[in-house]
Amino acid sequence: MLTDFIINHGWSFFASGWTQFAVAFGMAFMIMLVFGRSFIKLMHKVQGMGQPISENVPANHRKKVGTPSMGGILIIIAVMVSSLLFMPMHNETGWIALSALLMFSLIGFADDYKKISSQSKKASNGLSPAARLGLEAICVAILAYFINKTMPGYVPNLSIVLGSSIVLPLGGWEIGYLFGMPITLGFVYYIFAYFVICGSANATNITDGLDGMLAKLYLPVLIVLVVALYGATRIGFMDAVMFLPEASALYPVLGAVFGAVLGFLWFNAKPAAIFMGDVGSLALGGFMGTVAMLLKSEFIMAVAAGMMVIILLSSFLQTMCFKITRKITGTGQRIFLRAPLHHHFEELGWDESKIVDRFFVLSVLFSGLALILLKFA
Repeated sequence: MLTDFIINHGWSFFASGWTQFAVAFGMAFMIMLVFGRSFIKLMHKVQGMGQPISENVPANHRKKVGTPSMGGILIIIAVMVSSLLFMPMHNETGWIALSALLMFSLIGFADDYKKISSQSKKASNGLSPAARLGLEAICVAILAYFINKTMPGYVPNLSIVLGSSIVLPLGGWEIGYLFGMPITLGFVYYIFAYFVICGSANATNITDGLDGMLAKLYLPVLIVLVVALYGATRIGFMDAVMFLPEASALYPVLGAVFGAVLGFLWFNAKPAAIFMGDVGSLALGGFMGTVAMLLKSEFIMAVAAGMMVIILLSSFLQTMCFKITRKITGTGQRIFLRAPLHHHFEELGWDESKIVDRFFVLSVLFSGLALILLKFA
């Protein structure tokens, strides 16, 4: 909005992606700091008892009872306001990324609302897994359709791009005919998108379990995505990244998300004054996966988000091991003392801050590896 207005009035420096990134970052960060305390008081008043503490967490989490949740609402507001002010309005890439943020935030809001209104301490007190995964699948199908439209003209329809040199043109591979119409492998593109976007959303969601942890693990991944964006909009800067000039609209959006998450950490650091809630964690994950697909950097993002992936896998492996061993022996066996992984270390006696800081260090290392692969793979 303002970007187009300022450029049209002769201020050409505002056409720079880094300028847009900087101003959107600053705006989102200031929104979080200026309105954060008032928003926390409002959530205290509206939610009353706050988010119930699940019975499936270590006992020391009981002291967090009464802390308000749904801080992700302010993150979404900060990102939307800052992005709409400073992103080029005619570029669909930015709109797709914001749509992902908004759609997954609505799913998270429904989940949070059910938890808070029920005040149940059961781990399954939100939306049912089937309902949530179903809603996420609908969102991913819509996003994948529009993401595919952003493919460069020389890339076949419904293709999976692995780096800059490997393209799998699934839409062109016919596997049969139905009523005279060809059936292609194009549906695999949507399955791939589901694993990337939905997987990212659920990884961030399950990572949001300790004060400040999701924000600290998310920021290094954002840096990798920003570098990937720079490579995608500069010819020859990175051989492993496809040239995507239209992706420049993501500069202000990524800047806004960076500023909002950093601003939220100001209030979410231990002891947290407010929790992000599913409205924030699902939104940030869906956004992360969508941006990775827009930049054709899905595998790079998976490496950068390695710590989140490990946390997600720890929960999955714990559940599968328990179900399989219970079916075979009648008594379920567990791999970890408690899942996800951060709760395992809590049960071992680690302090919450130590877990968060060490996971943050590992997240930085994973992101560093992703940057190396981004440049030289």
